[in-house]
Amino acid sequence: MSSVETAERKVNTSEMERKDNTSEVVDEQVEDSTSAEPDNVETNNYHGLHASAILVTLNTVAIGQAVGGSSQSIWLSQAVAILTTVLSPPCAQAADYWGRKWILVISALFNFAGAMITARCTSMGMAIAGQVICGVGFGSQPLMYAVVSEVVPRRARAAAQASLMCSLAIAGSIGLPVSAYLGQHYNEGFRIYYYITAGIISASGICMALLYNPLPTPLQKTLSTRQKLAQLDWIGYGLLVSGLVLFGMALTWSQNPYSWGDAHILATFILGIILFICLIVYETRFQVTGMFHHGLFQKDWNVAISLWCIFVEGMTLFASNEFFAQEVMTIWEPRPMWASMRFTITFLTQLAASMAVAVYATMTKDIRRPIFVAFFFFMLFNILMATLKVGSTLNTWGYPVFLGIGLSLCLTCLITMAQVSAPPALISIISGLMISTRSLGGSIMLPVCKALLSSRLSANLAPQVAAKVIPLGFSEQDVALFIDGLTANNATMLASIPGATPEVIAAATQGYLEANLLSYRYVWVLAACLAFIAMISAFFLRNPGNALNMHVDAPLEEDSDESPPA
Repeated sequence: MSSVETAERKVNTSEMERKDNTSEVVDEQVEDSTSAEPDNVETNNYHGLHASAILVTLNTVAIGQAVGGSSQSIWLSQAVAILTTVLSPPCAQAADYWGRKWILVISALFNFAGAMITARCTSMGMAIAGQVICGVGFGSQPLMYAVVSEVVPRRARAAAQASLMCSLAIAGSIGLPVSAYLGQHYNEGFRIYYYITAGIISASGICMALLYNPLPTPLQKTLSTRQKLAQLDWIGYGLLVSGLVLFGMALTWSQNPYSWGDAHILATFILGIILFICLIVYETRFQVTGMFHHGLFQKDWNVAISLWCIFVEGMTLFASNEFFAQEVMTIWEPRPMWASMRFTITFLTQLAASMAVAVYATMTKDIRRPIFVAFFFFMLFNILMATLKVGSTLNTWGYPVFLGIGLSLCLTCLITMAQVSAPPALISIISGLMISTRSLGGSIMLPVCKALLSSRLSANLAPQVAAKVIPLGFSEQDVALFIDGLTANNATMLASIPGATPEVIAAATQGYLEANLLSYRYVWVLAACLAFIAMISAFFLRNPGNALNMHVDAPLEEDSDESPPA
């Protein structure tokens, strides 16, 4: 017996000594999955890739799709990010007790309802409420990463995750320009987009209800409803929800509208940190089988490093999603349609790169090197974005290629790495932790970058514009009027300012663009530094090797001929 197995048995034994019979059943399932099948055993229960498995893999993506992109309000983004972070672990844990299917189907109903509410909204509050309901549906997002992995052989898991990335890439490359086109050419065109999304989500939910019929999980069959409810990590969920909401509110309020010294921010921020500390202590010292199941971390450091890396990936990706198009529209291309087309390059590249990494990982069983390469490309993209100049409009068509490569390699291989490194019985829980951690990174990065950008613009705009127009004889007292007119893109207002000749307006515009470019640079530098740290962390991952065998963890049919592994 290996030292890893011995350690696992000690943890499970001590747990069974202080748990009731229900907990013993749960622990036995995890112990069986960790000890019965070492990495070097080529267990094979693969019967061929059935059409139902292919359709499940291709259709799960729409269940987890967020709607929209028409509003730049941070609360619309934050509602989805926070709720994904909060609900992913409980949904993932509940899926082991009640099965995956109906959680996915019910989540589709929430996404459909949220999309319809947003499509028919009459106020920003109603729009945010729609996104909140969508965020509830997003709690099942980890399950699509778990489902596509457990219905295929482990060796094909990278390919399964890559197929999910391809589906996301296709959705993004179509949805982004369609959303921009509708918003640019139709009054309230975003409503059409949300109606279209609601239709797609409803169709995918029906497809999942009809086509996805997995075998019941062992815990699903052996525990009663009362026992299942008792197994959920209610205290951990409460600490996570309250801590994250308070922490997220504090970050979102920073410089919007309160300063960091304001009681609104200090009180929520400090209380959120205290609740996070309580969560860490509780999950470390008092809860062994909760959403941070200790069995995840017994084998090696792969799961812990993967969680850290996907946290950083979430931070860098959310920054790119939020600020790339925003910067392009501010400096180079004011038309939403053409600004969005530049970011669509990311999705097209992701499509090609996902297929390439699927072939590489399946043939070589290497998922460690692609993670390192992914963060190198993330770092390269952010460095290049930080070096842009006012005349660099063509560069913004090419740089998203590096982001697309990083995104496809990183998410495909990180999810696979974490799932293969965790016990098979905990594949749903680790998927929930990975997606929750990713969304946590995004929910932190968005308000931090918003506050950083806002503070730098406040510091840079007046000096940059003044430096351009005052040497031309323009009054320093009217510089603020120029900034207001340029920010509003109001040519009439600019022309009405005393002394605003065409030469002065051109000079002020140049200063305004340079100030914005300098301010956005801080966002990209921060993201590049984070990507570099994650790239170094990827060195310490251990390639799973022979764990990528032909075993199927959740086959879609009974295997009557297979004998249990020795």
